[in-house]
Amino acid sequence: MTRPVHLVLEDGSVFTGDSFGAPRDSWGEVVFNTTMTGYQEVLTDPSYAGQMVALTYPLVGNYGINRSDFESRRIQVSALIVRQHCDLPSHVSSNMTLDAFLWEYNIPGISGIDTRALTRRLRTRGVMMGLLTADNPDAALQRLREVPRYDNLDFVSAVTTPDIYAWDGGERAGYPTVPAPAGVRRILVTDVGVKYNILRLLQSRGCEVVAVPAYTSAAELLAMQPDGVLLSPGPGAPELLERIVGNVRQLIGRVPIMGICLGHQLAARALGARTYKLKFGHRGGNHPVKDLATGRVHITAQNHGYAVAADNLPAGLEVSQINLNDNTVEGLRHRELPLFTIQYHSEASPGPQDNEYLFDRFLHLIDDANG
Repeated sequence: MTRPVHLVLEDGSVFTGDSFGAPRDSWGEVVFNTTMTGYQEVLTDPSYAGQMVALTYPLVGNYGINRSDFESRRIQVSALIVRQHCDLPSHVSSNMTLDAFLWEYNIPGISGIDTRALTRRLRTRGVMMGLLTADNPDAALQRLREVPRYDNLDFVSAVTTPDIYAWDGGERAGYPTVPAPAGVRRILVTDVGVKYNILRLLQSRGCEVVAVPAYTSAAELLAMQPDGVLLSPGPGAPELLERIVGNVRQLIGRVPIMGICLGHQLAARALGARTYKLKFGHRGGNHPVKDLATGRVHITAQNHGYAVAADNLPAGLEVSQINLNDNTVEGLRHRELPLFTIQYHSEASPGPQDNEYLFDRFLHLIDDANG
């Protein structure tokens, strides 16, 4: 039996639909994602912490949930917003429904609303705070005005790993206390919201992959004798993470660095660049990015609400890639130091796998830096 619920936005608009998943209230920043598949990866992506995600594809849940496509330890979104959810999935790997998956992690959902109208509103007005509730919408709007703003909260502290661990293909192993074997590159991944596919892809290239808590100091990182450091994606405003920015600043020039998404923004800020919030962000699997050196256009997976400003970049740092939809910065490289960054997700999950070559570029950067 369905239970009517309301999605109330801070501009006073109300979308009424049916509850599924956990029957509880939730609030967060309302955003939309345009991927046609990959809802499990979206739900478990730590970059969505604190956000209520509307999927624009109308039917969600039709291939169920499996235990192989997690991108973190749990569901990370505050709520899921769909046009229609399927409770009779059909796939050989499925072991539960989308509804049961949300129940398991106490996450609410709303279905039966006009997600196209919601998306158009967010594109016109920009992302907004929202509250999902069965209560009176007027009372909900008043409650919404009292909750903290997404931009003012540090979500990285909530999603980062509490412990250092070596990735062994799915289970956590203890931190290796001996140097990496000869010929094996040790890559430290600063977990500001890492997706598991980053770890999988580095390991598949023969690397020893070690995830470290977001606020691990530069001295501790260097003491682990890394061959390279990857700054992971993650949620929230980069302006709130100056402690991490300070650590990155101390690493630059001392070890090869690759930054992805939030990691790209942190590296840019560490070098003196400016970041800003986009009107409604980039979230989907079909964003065109042009490489300025080659002229080649890549189709990319994206999930971010902030960007690096192209104006007044510090000396030595240059834009390497741009978004063809709005000309925002999608990649940076340093002309002298072993560092490059991308705003999009080379690890996909979900989205096109066209950009996995960037992990190979990172390993070549490491080899060149180490002679």
